[in-house]
Amino acid sequence: MAKSLPPLTWFRAFEAAARCLSFTAAAQEIGMTQSAVSQHVKALELRLGVSLFVRRARGLSLTDEGRKLLPQVGTALETLAQATRRYETGQGDNLLTIACSVSVAQWVIAPHLASFRDRAPDVRLRFVGTIWPDEFHALRADVEIPFGSEKQVGQEGVLLEPSALIPLRAPTLEGPLDNLPLIEAVGTSDGWAKWQKQVSKVGQPDLFVDSYGAALHMAVHGNGVALVSALLAQTALQSGQLVPAHPASLPATEGYYLRTNPHVPAAEQFRDWLFDHLGHVSDFPRLSGTAP
Repeated sequence: MAKSLPPLTWFRAFEAAARCLSFTAAAQEIGMTQSAVSQHVKALELRLGVSLFVRRARGLSLTDEGRKLLPQVGTALETLAQATRRYETGQGDNLLTIACSVSVAQWVIAPHLASFRDRAPDVRLRFVGTIWPDEFHALRADVEIPFGSEKQVGQEGVLLEPSALIPLRAPTLEGPLDNLPLIEAVGTSDGWAKWQKQVSKVGQPDLFVDSYGAALHMAVHGNGVALVSALLAQTALQSGQLVPAHPASLPATEGYYLRTNPHVPAAEQFRDWLFDHLGHVSDFPRLSGTAP
């Protein structure tokens, strides 16, 4: 059986770090944390059995193996981008393209989407699953909900509230927080280590996933306590699938932001609906234009 390929995120992290010769600059470019980029590169090096960078106090330099790999990875990523670009443009009238993570689509939009369909029955919707800010830059979607810091997303992005992190557990998972298994969402700046420093004592995480949505799903099934964005948690809390594992919350340095195309009336209509659903429509300025 052919050996499986390393994850695409490892190659993206390597390619960005190799161009920038800095894990920090690469992280800012592709919308990851510096530690996540470093971990992805290290994982790729372990998988390939070679060193790709020489790590110095003032930055990085490529090894011979890294210089050999860079053009091949860059070409492969560009080929993938070109191959998918024609599918991302969208065709037809009244087609609204919404770019967001699977977590947002599942936990924020899907539970209440019927009310938007009632409000705009003639608008067809296409969801494109993306996470990091650089992925959104190539899409040109009508509605974008990227995850990251304000600096990564840009000034045109509006932070969606509530953005704090809260610990959640299944109602059947009982006991004090410091005795319960913990679920960590890898690749974000804020997590259980920050909780321990700022809020209360906890143990080490037992389960690791790559998104808040996956952490929520794990928690719903009683696998541990998830420290996740309060924005994503509302449906699970309202339905009783999850309950707070601690009364405190943790301020988040990253969050979900909303950007819309002001030239697409249906995008403004979706924006207004989303703010109505979140209960924060009065806190945000409306876009110019007239909804259909």
